[in-house]
Amino acid sequence: MVKPRNNDFLIPLLTVLLDIAAIEGAFLLSYWLRFFSPLTQYFEVELGIPPLSSYLVSSLVFIPVWLLIFNSRKLYGTRRNTHLSDELFAIIRVITICMMIMMSATFFYREFSFSRGVFILLYFTSIITTLFGRFLVMEFEKYLYRKGRELKSIVIVGSNRTAERLCEHFSKHKEVGYELLGYYADEKAAPASPLSAVPYLGKISRLHNDIETRRIQIAMITLAHQEQNKLVDLLRETEGKNIEYMMVPDLLEMMTSRVRIQEIEGIPFITLKDIALSTWNKILKRLFDLVVSIVVLAISSPLFLLIAIIIKLTSKGPVFYTQERIGLDGIIFSLFKFRSMRTDAEEQTGPVRAKKGDRRTTTIGKILRRTSLDELPQLFNVILGHMSLVGPRPERPYFVEQFKDKIPRYLERHRVKTGMTGWAQVNGLRGDVPIEERTKYDIYYVENWSLVFDLKIIFKTIRAVIWGEDAY
Repeated sequence: MVKPRNNDFLIPLLTVLLDIAAIEGAFLLSYWLRFFSPLTQYFEVELGIPPLSSYLVSSLVFIPVWLLIFNSRKLYGTRRNTHLSDELFAIIRVITICMMIMMSATFFYREFSFSRGVFILLYFTSIITTLFGRFLVMEFEKYLYRKGRELKSIVIVGSNRTAERLCEHFSKHKEVGYELLGYYADEKAAPASPLSAVPYLGKISRLHNDIETRRIQIAMITLAHQEQNKLVDLLRETEGKNIEYMMVPDLLEMMTSRVRIQEIEGIPFITLKDIALSTWNKILKRLFDLVVSIVVLAISSPLFLLIAIIIKLTSKGPVFYTQERIGLDGIIFSLFKFRSMRTDAEEQTGPVRAKKGDRRTTTIGKILRRTSLDELPQLFNVILGHMSLVGPRPERPYFVEQFKDKIPRYLERHRVKTGMTGWAQVNGLRGDVPIEERTKYDIYYVENWSLVFDLKIIFKTIRAVIWGEDAY
């Protein structure tokens, strides 16, 4: 019998060990900052310095509690997130809970009085040390994956466009921790298909026979809705076998659905569609937009001036470019950008979407578009209330008229303000990519909005801008 893969032990263990070191380090660092660091010049130690042993003992008591809470929040998975921003807010939330429990416990323990200063410092130092530990784990994990170690073996079931996208992604990005063995489909993909780059493993009915011999751990299902009977057969045939199925729905409604049940006066209702943002959430999002955009605008004002001068000196035409876009509730507004193309870019062709290597782009425009600096003037759109910092990217009326009848639920994007960046963009769906794929991510954002989600997208956007990913 073929021995199964055991590649889900090392990373969780390493994460736990580094979390223990991070929490203990945070206790020691907080103790030092409060009683021995230069901070004591501003916050005097009036009641004497307590023994370090008391804090060491308390750390040994609380560390297991913290680890249990971390585990309850699914922070010890077998595959860590590949970007630190994915974990930042989860760690902040969990450490906040841990600190509240710790403060409650010490309130009832009267044998020793813990310094309030240490508590305050511990909150911030534990976030920093834990994040640093997670960063080390992620870098070590990606190093292992690049070397071909600790990879989980996966196969794709299906041969549609979704299967092709999965194949392209997992073939290019070994650092996410998966080894693509090949694909199963009732018909072999065409030679021009991205699936042809990986082995064709046979018909779908063969999968259950290959689980042990090929040591398959995960099957990613990409079957269309009319092929769901094949999935039922697959599940039945693999009963009693250790394999994980992950379904990748091809239906827009399945990907973005938020069906829920609520009861009114004893009568159950199925809510198929809800209001995207409540009144308070709209206020919160608007305040966040205003504060951040005004701060960024103030900081970047010298850059604004520099870009304006360069544009004026290197090409004929205005510095700024305005274009009609459709925003919240289908209302048309004028979007501001730094001009990155010739003034006659669409005189002969009419409205045309930008493409990679677009000859209409000016020399400075190529740099602006690659770094997304051409989007900076949209901060004025945000301040004026036309847009938000985060949301579906606004589209031109010409293209909206084309898409609304062809793409299911396309107009759902207009239930929230459009944004300078969005969930689709940080997932690599920029430029000349199928609008159907963007729409899926846009609607997911609309139906799953939160301020934390916005912050996550902003952090991912900063990373994408630094690396110039998918921008042209």
